Amino acid sequence: MKSTIISVSVLTLLGFGVTLSEVPTKVLAEANLEDLKEQKNEIDSKQSSIESEIGDTEKEVNKIKNEQAKLDAEIKQLDLSITEAEEQMLSKQNEIRETENQISKLKEEIKIVEERMAKRNELLKNRARSFQENGSMISYIDVLTGANDFSEFIDRVELVTTLLEADRAILREHKADKELLEESKKNLEKEAESLQIKLKEIEVLKQNLNTQKDEKDKLMASLELEEKQLENYKMDLEEEGQLLSSQESAIKRAIELEQERQANKAKEAQNSGSGASVSAPPVSSGYFTRPTSGVVSSSFGSRWGANHFGTDIAQTGTVPVVAAADGVVINSYYSSSYGNVVFISHSIEGVTYTTVYAHMSSRLVGSGEVVSKGQMIGYQGNTGQSFGQHLHFELHRGAWNSGKTNAISPIGIVPL
Repeated sequence: MKSTIISVSVLTLLGFGVTLSEVPTKVLAEANLEDLKEQKNEIDSKQSSIESEIGDTEKEVNKIKNEQAKLDAEIKQLDLSITEAEEQMLSKQNEIRETENQISKLKEEIKIVEERMAKRNELLKNRARSFQENGSMISYIDVLTGANDFSEFIDRVELVTTLLEADRAILREHKADKELLEESKKNLEKEAESLQIKLKEIEVLKQNLNTQKDEKDKLMASLELEEKQLENYKMDLEEEGQLLSSQESAIKRAIELEQERQANKAKEAQNSGSGASVSAPPVSSGYFTRPTSGVVSSSFGSRWGANHFGTDIAQTGTVPVVAAADGVVINSYYSSSYGNVVFISHSIEGVTYTTVYAHMSSRLVGSGEVVSKGQMIGYQGNTGQSFGQHLHFELHRGAWNSGKTNAISPIGIVPL
């Protein structure tokens, strides 16, 4: 095809005045078919690449699922550890409560002991005061020496001995109660302090476990998001693969239509009795018609910091959308981004064009249908990723692809 175009251009430049009308129809037909076959090969290559990407994406998804399974097991183990820590905390809290109850009981006992000790102190003070007032031990001597006879002296010795032993018993009990009181207080305070330390350690452990679990939960959420993105990417690839497959069928049909058109032109030339070759009319706006009514609300090119690969035409009411030129419907379906969309492949004098009609409220043609210029294919709408009723119209010189590298401005080709 390229050699044919170059030869025609060279002849024109050399002044031979050669025009497309003088190029044999057979040469143009062969060029058209060669161009279409070349585009078919490009689509086959793209489909192979997409299948490879889908396979790689499935591997990534499976890898993420394995990581999720491992992470899920770790989270379950953390949950078990947290539950165990909570049970230990509950046990320690019960022990602390029990110790606090013991401390309360001990306080009551201590109160009784302290009252008993206070009474002993008062008794000892009275005894000391009596000793002081009566001359202390001298009074005992006086008691002993004041006996009238030996028998009375013995009785008085036993009495003094009993009194002294009672004093010593009071002092021993007083000392024992005091030591018991101090030891009990010390032990309970030590036990309470130990329980508080253990409780604090368990609380720190639980906090660390919760922190680990939060990190695992965040990682799990990240993996789930990544899995969702990969699944969506895989769906996009599958959608693109289906579209390319439909596009391949449409181009095959376009090749057949191109062959039929060339054959019909040859027959018309023979019937007219003219032996001169008849070429297709030059590519012009005559091959295309406006796809819908309304004003151009957004043109092809840069928009909002990104590339806008189409032209938006908006009109209120029930607004028909028509095929911009003769062609074959590549695909007619609902897309999450395009909404209700129709792709049409056109073959015009050796050049393949693809038109896209997106965001329609409804579609009136199906995949594989042959449509004619001006044929109604749907109505303007607001489906998919759209804001307000309009038609998003794209023109591609060649086959459609996800990168939209073949997208061109329709200005000068389609009358808008």
